[in-house]
Amino acid sequence: MAFLQVEQLTKVYGSGDAAVRALDGVSLTVERGEFVAVMGASGSGKSTLLHLLGGVDKPTSGRITLDGVSLYDQKEEELTVFRRRQIGLVYQFYNLVPLLTVEENLTLPLLLDGRTADPARVLDLLARLGLEGKRRAFPAQLSGGQAQRVALARMLVSRPKALLLDEPFTGMDPETLQKAAALIRERGGGKNVLLATHDRDAIAALGWPVIQLAE
Repeated sequence: MAFLQVEQLTKVYGSGDAAVRALDGVSLTVERGEFVAVMGASGSGKSTLLHLLGGVDKPTSGRITLDGVSLYDQKEEELTVFRRRQIGLVYQFYNLVPLLTVEENLTLPLLLDGRTADPARVLDLLARLGLEGKRRAFPAQLSGGQAQRVALARMLVSRPKALLLDEPFTGMDPETLQKAAALIRERGGGKNVLLATHDRDAIAALGWPVIQLAE
C-alpha cells in the first residue's frame, strides 16, 4: 500500500467573485520510503498542498490518506496528535518561537508531546548544519539561512514518519545546501520526504523524482 495517497484534492479560498482556487483536483501517490520533489512557479499551490498534507489546513474537497490513516476523517484532537507525532513540516517562513533560543525551539515539539529530547542528537544536528555556535541565540539574532536550518533541525529531531519541506533551502549558499540535502537524505532514510520548491538548482542537487504542478 502507498504511504501517501492524494485523491482529487481541491482547495478554494474565499467565495463568489473573490474565490481563489489554489488547488484543483490534484491526485498523486507516493510509495513508502520515496523522496519526491513538488515543483512549480510561485502561486502554483505548492505550499497549499504541503499544508493540507501536514494537517494544518483543510481541503475544500478530496481525500488524503497518510500511512493508512485518512487525515480529515479524524476528529480535531486526533489529527493534532497524529500531526505532532507523525508529520514534520518545515514552513517557508520558519515559524520559530521568538522568545525561545535555538536549542529550545528544537526541543519544543518533543516537550509538547511529553517526550524528552536526546541532547546528543540535538548537538549533532546543530553541528551538521553549522549552527553549533548558535545554541543559545534567539531567532532575531539569526540570518534567514540560519533560521531555515534551525527549522530543518527542529523537524529532524522529532523523527517523524513524513517530512514535508516548503522551500527548505531558501537563503543557503551552495555548500550549505549540499550539507542540508545530504542530512535530509541520511536522516530521512526509511521515511517519506516531500519537498516543495521552485529552485531547479536544489532539485538538481537532490536528484529526486519531480511532480510538476500546473501554473
